[in-house]
Formats: sequence, structure tokens, C-alpha cells
Amino acid sequence: MRVFAVLLTINLALASASYAQELNPRVYWPLPKDTNVLVFSYQNSSGDVVTDPSLPLTGVDSDIDFLSASYQRTLSLFGRSANLQLSLPYSEGRTEGLVEGEYRRRDTAGFGDARLRLSINLKGAPSMDRAQLRELVQNPKTIVGGSLLVQAPSGEYDPDRFINIGTNRWSVKPAIGMIWPIRSGWLFEAEAGVWLFGDNDEFVGQTREQDAIVSTEVHLIRLITPRVWASLDGNYYTGGRTSIDGNQRADLQRNARMGVTLYVALKGGHAVRGSYSSGVVTESGGDYEIINISYVYAW
Repeated sequence: MRVFAVLLTINLALASASYAQELNPRVYWPLPKDTNVLVFSYQNSSGDVVTDPSLPLTGVDSDIDFLSASYQRTLSLFGRSANLQLSLPYSEGRTEGLVEGEYRRRDTAGFGDARLRLSINLKGAPSMDRAQLRELVQNPKTIVGGSLLVQAPSGEYDPDRFINIGTNRWSVKPAIGMIWPIRSGWLFEAEAGVWLFGDNDEFVGQTREQDAIVSTEVHLIRLITPRVWASLDGNYYTGGRTSIDGNQRADLQRNARMGVTLYVALKGGHAVRGSYSSGVVTESGGDYEIINISYVYAW
């Protein structure tokens, strides 16, 4: 099968500015066994955004540039198609806001928290070669998949600062997703998951805890040509109330985002991807815009 047919199925679940607010279409679509994918991504986030959305900031105004490198390897687990992905982000930008009524600003630059994601297709996508994937592309089936994302506290962190790049805590997200072919050239994808957070016990001399965030996202995907697909993306997430030294804060999140994605496969294993999203319901944070451009190479 030609390389561009493989590129059209690539999972692009890259690290981004915050947890439940991600919009990642086609993350459960399979790839042939032993496929390697390298992705370099640039993202600009502007508005009410911080690298850790549980920070006790109000009136936030940020402009942050992100660079991300991601490597993905497709493998077979128990005879099913699976992917293992490692992502490392770098960010540089300005964040300002109020902490307990006091104005704070910080310019940051450095590496963020690394992520490791394992996904496996449970139904509709056994481990396959390129010829079998070509058949699946031509005759899509309902696919059910599960994933586990682990975010390590590896980013740069100053315990005396409110605003940091790293989060200084472990986070995990188990999730389950499905893809339904709804008509020729159209796919509908949905995912439900929950973010679980460890405690940050070095938060300016205090301990910060955060409740789980339940997140859902949906994608309506259009296969435009053999080289091009586009999607309309949306999500909703709730939870995430924080406590500092046992004192609960009024920062329950009930937010939603909408966006669009365009993916174009080029020759020789190369592809480009662009996306845009914005907050549409922003009860606690989340009122910001994201522009993302990615370069993909598969072999």
C-alpha cells in the first residue's frame, strides 16, 4: 500500500496546553504493525490559558508558544493493533493574572511534562499489515479502543512560583473511544475518559490537590480525497475542583471547546496537519484560542 494511505490514518495525540481541553481526531484509527511516526508541532495559545489549569489565578491573559516532538510506534498486543507514543513539549511565553487579588506576571521558557500514551484497539482492528489496512480504509468497520496516558512531573518547576511550566505531579488518563462509519467518506468518533491527578506538595509552601476531570470529545470526520481529511471537533469536560492545604476553591470546571482540523498527506511519507479551536463554554478558565501546525513523517 502506498505511504500516503498510511499517513491518512496517523494518530496525532500531541501534548498541548492543558488536560481535558484537547481535541484529537482519529486517535483510535489503526496503523500497520511496526510503523514509526515522528511529529513536530507548533502551537500558539492566547487568552485565559496557563500550562496548569488548576492554578489559583483569575483575570488570566497569556500568549504562549509551544513546540512538541512526538514519536509513535505501532505494535501488536494480544493480536490487536496498538500504539505506544512518547511526547515532549517545550513552551515559551507570557502569563499574567491575579493571585488573591495581587497582580502577578511571569515570562517562562523551558520543557514541560513528558507524556507516554498506550492505546489498543479492542474491536474491529486486529494487528494488521499494509494490505489489511488498505482493505479497512476501503471498507471501514466500527472500531472500539482503549488508552492510558501518563504524564510525568518532568517539566521545569520552581516551588516558590505560582506560574510554572511543569506541574510537579503525576497525572493519568484512562479512556475508551469508538469510531463509527456513518456513510461513504464519513466517520463519527467519540471518546470518554477521566483525568486523575496526584498532589503537588511543593506549591509555594503548601499542598495543592485536584479532583478528577471527566472529559468527552466527539469528531465528525470527512475523507475528502485519498490524501486529505478534515474534521469538526468538540468536547465537554467537568470537575477538577482544587484544594490548597485542605481549603477547597470555587473553581469547578464545566467547559466546552469547538474546533476544526485539516490533514494533508504529501509524498514520501510526509504530511502536514493544521487545527484551530476556541472555548465556547468557559465557566472556569478555558476561554482561549489554539492554533496548531504539525509536520509528520512516517516510515
